[in-house]
Amino acid sequence: MSDVQVERKIAAAPEAVWTLVSDVTRMGEWSPETVGCAWVGDQKQPVVGARFKGRNQSGWRKWSTVCKVVEAERGKSFVFEVKGGPVDVSLWEYRFEAADGGTRVTESWTDRRPKLMELISRPLMGVSDRASHNRETMQATLERLAAAAESAHA
Repeated sequence: MSDVQVERKIAAAPEAVWTLVSDVTRMGEWSPETVGCAWVGDQKQPVVGARFKGRNQSGWRKWSTVCKVVEAERGKSFVFEVKGGPVDVSLWEYRFEAADGGTRVTESWTDRRPKLMELISRPLMGVSDRASHNRETMQATLERLAAAAESAHA
């Protein structure tokens, strides 16, 4: 079960919205906290097993994580796990469902950090309540994603 889940209807086809989300090199355009992502390793496309590095920033604080795609079904789902070294950090899920001539996008975040890592990350990232913070940034992400998808669809 996710810790935070937000959804938004977007006036574009599920495949079109999936294509935007699964192009991780564009994540910095949607997310207020992720400033960029780049594929790493041999696989440089959104398929299960592909890895990418995410660069994040909150205020003056910066950090990066390695992510691995664990589910990728065109027009339906894009899911990746985040690790900090060998430690599980989180699971991010994007689900896409046709709805009223557009797409209902559901973004979910599941916190997988061990308690000690959760405590250490608060001062390092400048976020005391990660769930509330993520809810706000996820809503902003979906707003920005909708603007891009709907302008391309128009």
